[in-house]
Amino acid sequence: MTSIHTDILIIGGGIVGASIAYHLAREGKHEVLLLERHQLTSGTTWHAAGLVAELRASANLTRLARYSGELYEQLEQEGYNTGYKRVGAITLATSEARKAELQRQAAMARNNGVACSWLENGELAERWPHLNLQGVAGAAHMPGDGQTNPVDTTMALAAAARAHGAVIREGCAVDRLLTKAGKVIGAATQSGDVFAEQTVIASGLWSRELAMTAGANIPVHAAEHFYAVTEPMDIPGPPLIVRDPDLGVYIKPDAGRLLVGCFEREAKPLDARTLPADFSFDELPFDLEHFAPYLENAMTRIPALAEAGIRTWFNGPEGFTPDGRYLLGPTPEVKGLYVACGFNSIGIQSAGGVGRVMADWISQAAPPMDLWDVDIRRFSSFHNQGDYLRERTAESLGLLYAMHWPYHQHTSARGQRLSALHAQMAAAGACFGEVNGWERPNWFARAGQTARYEYSWGAQNWFDNARAEHLAVRRNVALFDLSSFAKYDIDGPDAVQFLNRLCTANIDRPVGSMIYCQWLNERGGIEADVTVTRLEDEHFRVVSGCASEHRDLHWLKHHAEGCDVNVRNVTERYSVLGLMGPEAWKHLSQVSSFTPTPFSTSQIIEIAGKPVRASRISYVGSLGWELYIEAADASEVYQALTAHGVQHAGYHAMDGLRIEKGYRHWGHDLTDENTPLEAGVSFTCDWQKPGGFTGRAALEAQRTRGIQRRLVSFRLTDDQAHMFHDEPIWRDGRPVGHITSAAYGHTIGACIGLGYVNGDFSSTRKETLTGRYQIEIGDQLIAAVPSLKAWHDPQNAELHQLG
Repeated sequence: MTSIHTDILIIGGGIVGASIAYHLAREGKHEVLLLERHQLTSGTTWHAAGLVAELRASANLTRLARYSGELYEQLEQEGYNTGYKRVGAITLATSEARKAELQRQAAMARNNGVACSWLENGELAERWPHLNLQGVAGAAHMPGDGQTNPVDTTMALAAAARAHGAVIREGCAVDRLLTKAGKVIGAATQSGDVFAEQTVIASGLWSRELAMTAGANIPVHAAEHFYAVTEPMDIPGPPLIVRDPDLGVYIKPDAGRLLVGCFEREAKPLDARTLPADFSFDELPFDLEHFAPYLENAMTRIPALAEAGIRTWFNGPEGFTPDGRYLLGPTPEVKGLYVACGFNSIGIQSAGGVGRVMADWISQAAPPMDLWDVDIRRFSSFHNQGDYLRERTAESLGLLYAMHWPYHQHTSARGQRLSALHAQMAAAGACFGEVNGWERPNWFARAGQTARYEYSWGAQNWFDNARAEHLAVRRNVALFDLSSFAKYDIDGPDAVQFLNRLCTANIDRPVGSMIYCQWLNERGGIEADVTVTRLEDEHFRVVSGCASEHRDLHWLKHHAEGCDVNVRNVTERYSVLGLMGPEAWKHLSQVSSFTPTPFSTSQIIEIAGKPVRASRISYVGSLGWELYIEAADASEVYQALTAHGVQHAGYHAMDGLRIEKGYRHWGHDLTDENTPLEAGVSFTCDWQKPGGFTGRAALEAQRTRGIQRRLVSFRLTDDQAHMFHDEPIWRDGRPVGHITSAAYGHTIGACIGLGYVNGDFSSTRKETLTGRYQIEIGDQLIAAVPSLKAWHDPQNAELHQLG
């Protein structure tokens, strides 16, 4: 093969690469070339178990999983053999905590169109008498779950892709990516160079090494994955996939046999570079000592396994990510490079939906739905370090079947990014949580209390701690370490024009002004939720959330092309302390002499002889200042602020405080498929500013036709009940939406959640709030009171008072 050119180059011939090729070719808009170094499916697809579950962790990921099953059925109907069958699945609960988790998942499943019911032991025993139900507290039954033949399904997708014009070449290994001026322009192969407008890495656990040849980070790491296949067995009852997460096993029918697989608590990471270059349809040495406890667990659940012979002992590598969610989208480091890999053992069930959204993302240069959960831009460069990945992978594989507790924290590979005040926070009793590598104080332990989580589905062990911190903010003053906020400095002759095009608000205001606003896409969806501070005439600082640091930086740099501006990430340069509460001004005046400026303004003051930018803004809904300090000066400023005594507060308290005020959180309440009109933040939009803003035309059209969903705040009437996210919202006996985020509002004395309600909102505000609202939590419907206003201080009086 001499040098050739194509529109889109896909590297990797597993089921995901074949699905992307199929969906792109079906559009008929592009030349598509797929390269596979050996044979299709020869990497990891060929040995997959072939499970196709319908339910995932979020509504949109569930949509993708459901589409996969529908696609495999459709291909069968079109004459392409996939081997797909809907056999149904049960997930067993062997504790009350697991039962609560599964019943919450079942409610979410039904709300997203997935058939799911709860079966008690009597019905389980009647339908599947081969199960040993000792210790079982019931099961979630999903009749739509299925299984497919991974090889046949991949071949079907490849054949259909070829039928639509895609070219697939096997035996063509890619040596490295080709780059020019910060853009991937193709790949060098052993047969010649391939030039492409867009390149997609779908190379499974080998993706990380390939991406590094272009300076891109793909944090995926291999781990060994074990299963065994029995000799033929006579199993009574209809075929069924059995998951027993507390035992760490899954069991599926396999041509008259049973396949037993596991997700062990402590996995065996594997460096992909140790695999031979000709690794194809190959496997790893089987570790019976490692697998035996899980096989014994499976025998406990299905006693007949103890009498069955084992035909196949299998161990093969699979790719895993630091947070257990797969990787999609454009890489932020270089242009022209997309990623679809790191599927954490769910590649078969995900491939159909992933192929569809990746084709749309590449064709439209934008995702077709909110895919933040799996967006590769959620990761930082440190996530790609080998030692980090190895340590985290040992934990993350096992977490697939662990309890999915609210507020759960990883225990491995911690301490990657520390605030300049980390030691001081630890000394004050902080219990840290991790976001984007940052160790952040989530709550503070009392004297004699261990700063450690004890998880539950109700009020956790830190509930009273967060309450004290929360009430200190409302009644007195508290200090937060907010150093993990993402911060960007934008300066240059075009800074005003550039930011005014991105921001919904008009940022051309006097120096010292702070502006709260959103960045929108052309559809009017919210890409970011930020504050912009004008530091000088041509110098601005943008502050956004910790988790979206690299996504927002990528958005800024992408849109800055052609503008005379400099964009710098200054996140780690500055520490941030939040001094919040009605006594904040009194406390601050003890350590600094200055005249306070109005709300939403910023000025330079001095504390302990150090310059500090004091920004009068608040995400908790009380009087307060965010204090921006050079990291090297943070310790002295902190010492001065705490010399007179002050309550420390963490992010759990902040969450409860902001939810009482109805303050939205990007990634949950605000996403790229929600508009400001739907989210109730259209007050940030300056409809008349010269030049407009990105997305304004879409918003104006929506304003004319009316919105079909609205973000509403709900207060539970049961003060012992707890929402977290994704709980179904019911109105007058029918589901109308779901909760996007929730926390306990200690000022109000109840759990409060924000959630989108579907309907015709061209009616009056009063009509929107009428009806009997309930929130489905597990197997209960809890009465809820709706509001479009904040539950606490809806007039914002506290923000403007100086105590």
